[in-house]
Amino acid sequence: MKVSGFTVIRNGILMGYPVLQSIKSILPLVDEFVIGIGQSDDQTKEMILGLNDPKIRVFDSYWDTQKTKGGLILSEKTNEALDRCNHDWCFYIQADEVVHEADLPAIWKAMETHEKDPRVQGLLFKYIHFYGSYETIATNRKWYRNEVRIVRKSTGIRSFNDAQGFRVGGEKPTVAAAGGRIFHYGWVKPPKVMGQKSKLLNRWWHGNKRDNEFDDFQYDRQYGLRKFEGSHPAVMRELVEAQDWKFDFKRRLGDWTFKDLNLLASDVFEKTFKHRIGEYRPYRLVNDRRAD
Repeated sequence: MKVSGFTVIRNGILMGYPVLQSIKSILPLVDEFVIGIGQSDDQTKEMILGLNDPKIRVFDSYWDTQKTKGGLILSEKTNEALDRCNHDWCFYIQADEVVHEADLPAIWKAMETHEKDPRVQGLLFKYIHFYGSYETIATNRKWYRNEVRIVRKSTGIRSFNDAQGFRVGGEKPTVAAAGGRIFHYGWVKPPKVMGQKSKLLNRWWHGNKRDNEFDDFQYDRQYGLRKFEGSHPAVMRELVEAQDWKFDFKRRLGDWTFKDLNLLASDVFEKTFKHRIGEYRPYRLVNDRRAD
């Protein structure tokens, strides 16, 4: 069984992405790693080439800065990288996502198990979203719990919209569990760097009309923040230990909003009935006959 890895990146240093850690985390699983590198205002390409790994294959990708609607440029560039993959199983990982080494055997086993099952168009991962610090995770329903990150290229699967998920012929892909977790670090970096990242990323949706919103970025004490009790992937150890800012996620009375009360009520319902109402599920699980 051969496996491709793929990702896209532009201005990875300016955006504060743990892109090297992201790549390294799945290198043991893949036979090649295709990386589309957009024209950057930093040394992103040189940094990645500095890994000097024979599995890594980069190509230059032109990002049209005039395309600022709905983040569609992100799926366009992701599909460019997917098209260059040589193997059927393709592991997509974004530049702020990292896989834990403890999960690699289970992920490999899932690919082996479903390799001959034509129903399975992709594999689904559980998500751990960090917010504000490496010690804090976001758990409210506004943060997606699962997403597809391994896809079967021969099904014609394509990255969709802002590249969060995938579609096959415009339909939700049918997937099985990957048995692994994605550690999402997109919202954990020094506040000044987070503001810069938010500004640059937001331009792919709205242009530069809202740039001033991020000049004094501060993490908010949103509902559903929890202390992280597990272990980080080993490749993240240096970054985690280097954190030099503080974030207190404990809420005060004035932090609560009416929307938070709705989220609280939804959590109570979910814990009582073991069901999350209206959860966004851009995939269909194998053997799950629900028409969601």
